[in-house]
Amino acid sequence: MQTKLPIDAVLPEFLSALKSHGIAVLQAPPGAGKTTRVPLAILEARLARGKIIMLEPRRLAARAAAERLASQLGEMVGETVGYAMRGARKSGPNTRIEVVTEGILTRMIQTDPELAGISTVIFDEFHERSLNADLGLALCIECRTALREDLNLIVMSATLDAAPVAALLGDAPVITSEGRSYPVEPIFLARPILKDRRFEANMADLILTALDETQGGVLAFLPGEGEIRRTEALLSKSISKDVNLRPLFGAMKFQDQRAAIQPEIEGRRKVVLATSIAETSLTIEDIRVVVDSGLARRARFDPGTGMSRLVTERASRAEATQRAGRAGRVAPGTAYKLWAKGENGTLPAFAPAEIETADLTGLALELALWGAPPEDLPFLSPPAPIAMKEAQDLLQSLGALDPARRITAHGKALARIPLHPRLGHMLAHAGPQSAELAAVLNERDPMGRSTGSDLLLRVRALRDSRVPKDYASRVKQEITRLKKLAPSTQGDPLSLGAMAALAYPDRIGQRRKGDVPRYILSGGKGAVMETSDVLGNAPYIVVTDTDGNPREARIRQAVQIELSEMHALYDEQIGWINECAWSKRDKRVIAYRREKLGALILDERLWKDASEETIAQAMLEGVRALGINLSPAEERFRTRVALLRSAGENLPDLSDETLLSTAQEWLLPYLTGIKTAVQLKALNLLEPLKSLLSWEQLQRLEQAAPSHVETPLGRRVAVNYEYGTPEIELRLQEMFGTVVHPIVAGQALRVTLLSPAGRPVQTTTDIPAFWDTSYADVRKDMRGRYPRHPWPENPREADPTLRAKRRSR
Repeated sequence: MQTKLPIDAVLPEFLSALKSHGIAVLQAPPGAGKTTRVPLAILEARLARGKIIMLEPRRLAARAAAERLASQLGEMVGETVGYAMRGARKSGPNTRIEVVTEGILTRMIQTDPELAGISTVIFDEFHERSLNADLGLALCIECRTALREDLNLIVMSATLDAAPVAALLGDAPVITSEGRSYPVEPIFLARPILKDRRFEANMADLILTALDETQGGVLAFLPGEGEIRRTEALLSKSISKDVNLRPLFGAMKFQDQRAAIQPEIEGRRKVVLATSIAETSLTIEDIRVVVDSGLARRARFDPGTGMSRLVTERASRAEATQRAGRAGRVAPGTAYKLWAKGENGTLPAFAPAEIETADLTGLALELALWGAPPEDLPFLSPPAPIAMKEAQDLLQSLGALDPARRITAHGKALARIPLHPRLGHMLAHAGPQSAELAAVLNERDPMGRSTGSDLLLRVRALRDSRVPKDYASRVKQEITRLKKLAPSTQGDPLSLGAMAALAYPDRIGQRRKGDVPRYILSGGKGAVMETSDVLGNAPYIVVTDTDGNPREARIRQAVQIELSEMHALYDEQIGWINECAWSKRDKRVIAYRREKLGALILDERLWKDASEETIAQAMLEGVRALGINLSPAEERFRTRVALLRSAGENLPDLSDETLLSTAQEWLLPYLTGIKTAVQLKALNLLEPLKSLLSWEQLQRLEQAAPSHVETPLGRRVAVNYEYGTPEIELRLQEMFGTVVHPIVAGQALRVTLLSPAGRPVQTTTDIPAFWDTSYADVRKDMRGRYPRHPWPENPREADPTLRAKRRSR
C-alpha cells in the first residue's frame, strides 16, 4: 500500500490546472512528495503523450529521484523511469519519465528546439535558481510560445515566490501544498563563536553536543568537501562506537552517497556531514536533528580565474529555514545553529540567483547558439548587460563569436563540449594532450599557496600521486572523459604554457622592469607575483589564477611560456604598430614602432618619421595628464571672461574642465613642435585662449573689463579681477596729480599704493579722499624712511614720477 503524502491532497487540482492550461507552478515544502508523486500522476492521468522530462539540480538528486519513482512502479531504473546526466545515462526504449540534470536539458533543446517526442518538462527545486535552470526555463518558454503550444511546463519549488514565475510562464495557475512538518526547536549559541578557533572544531563540538542531548539521526550542513573531511577527522576521535559518520557531497562515488541517505541498521545512529546537496531534493532517512554551520558554498564569477569559483558565504535565512525543516520530516526535531540568536537578523533573506553572480560566458555561448540576444528571452532575472558584454568579448577573443556577435563554427563546437569555453577552446585546439591540464584547471588547487604559483608543480604532483586520493581519483576520471571528447590533432606536442595560453589568451603576462616580479597581461591588466616565487624571473608567463584584485592582481597560479610559442599560437594577432603616446613616467611624447600581442610589447624601435600632427595629438594626452597650468597673464584673461559670464555676457566657459575636454579644438593647432612637459609649460596660452572668443567678444571684453589701465605716467598696468573687483598695484608717487579716481568695468578701481620698496602703504577706491585724509600721516612716516623720494605737501598738484631725488654733493 502506497504511503500517503501531503502532495496527494492537491494533485487533483494540479492535474486539472495542467490539463486546462498546459502550465502550472506547484509550491510545496520539502518532504511534501512533489518529486515522488507529480511525474507519476501526470503519467497515470494520461496528460503526457510523449516523454516526461524532470530536471534536478544535482546528479545525486537525479539518481535518487529516478530510483524512488521506479520503485513505486515496482521496476528497475531504465524501464519506465530513467535518468541522464553528464557521463551517465540509464534509459531504455520504453522510458516515459527521464530525470535529468539541468545542463542536459539545454543540450536537448539546442539539438532539437521543438523537443520532439517530449510532452512535459518539470523544473524541480527551481528555487535554487541555478544558471542552467533559468536558461532552460527561458528556452522552454520560447519553444512553447513559438513552436510547441502543446508542451506542458511545470515549475516546482519549496520556497520561491510563485507570482513572478507564474507571470513569466503566462499567468500559470499556482497550486500550493501545505506539506507535512513537525515542529522544530531552534537552539542558538549562547554567544558568538570565537574567531581565533577553527571552524571545524566549533562544528565538531556542536555536533557532539547534539548527539548527547537528542535521539535519532543527525544531519550537519557544512559548506564543502574540505570542511566535511576535517570535521569527520575530528569527530572520529571522540564519537561513540554506535554512531556512523556518513559524508555526503557531490563528488563522492554514488555508492557512498547512497550509504548516507539510507537508514542505519537498528540500534545505530548516524551523523550525515553534508553540503547543501541535502537541503531540499534528497530524502534522508531517520533524521531528527539538524546542525547548521550557517555557511554555504556558491558559484560566483571570480576575476582571478576568469571563470566561476565556489566561494564560502553566509547562508540565507531561507536556506537556514529549509535546513532546519529537515529535522521535522518524521517527528518533532531540533535544529542547532552555529551562531548566536542576535546574529540571525544579519543573514541575507534569500540566496542570490546564480545568473546574478556567476560567470556568464557559458550562458552567452548558449544564447549565441540559440540565435537570440538575452533581452529577447524570458528570463526571471535578466543577466546584467556589463557582465554579458564581458562574456561576449571573451568568446570573441576565443573565436567562438564573430565581430557581429554571431556564433562561429568553432563556437558551435565549444557548445558541445561540457566545459567552460576557455577550457573547451584549449581542448578543441590542443586535443587529448590538454585533457590533463583541463581537468586540473577545472578543480580547486590541491597544493595551496605555500608551494608557489607554478602550475607545472601541480601537474607533476598529480602524476606522482602527491595529492589527496579523492582529488587524484576525480581528476584522473575527468581526464579519461575529456580525452574521449577531445578531437584528434596533428603537429608537435604543446608545452603546458602553450596549452594554458589557448585557454587564457588575455592572461599572457610579460615581466616589467624592476626587482619586484610585476607583469603586464595581454588583456591590459596588471599582476604581481611573490618576490620569492620560482617563476618570478620568467620573462613570459600565462596566469591561470589570481586573487582578482582589479588594480593589481596577485598571481596565485601561472606557468612559463616561451616567446617562440606565443608566435606559433598567435602569429596572426601579433603585428607591428606605430605608437605615439604620452609617457607619464618620462613626461614627454614617445614615438615607437612596436611588435605587440594585445597589451604586450614583444619588440620596439624608435619611430623616427612620426608626423608633427601625430606628435601633437599625443601631446594632447600630456595636456590632459598634466592639467591646464596658466601663467598670471593667462589667468587674468580667464578671470575677466568669467566675470563677464557671471554678469550674463555671452562668452565661452574657460574652466579647467571645459578647456581639457575641448583641447582638441582650441589647443591642438598650437602644439606643433611641443613634445615635453617643459616645452608645454613655456608655451604662451594667451593667444590660444583668445582664439576661443570672436572678434566682437574680444572687443566687448576689452571694453567692459579691460586688461590694463594707463597711469598718469602713461604706463600700462595689468588689472587683476580675481576677487570680482578690478584691482592694481603701483608706487604711490606714480599717482601724484590724480584728482579723479579711475573707473574700470563700471566700478571704482581698487588701488594698492606701494612704498618705494614695493610694500603696501594704502589700499583705496578713492584717491582724492586719500590725499585729503590719510596722506599726511603716510607722508610723515615715509619721508623719514625714504628721504630721497618726493613727498610733496600737495600731491594733487605734484607731477607723477618713479624717480628719486639726486644725491646732493
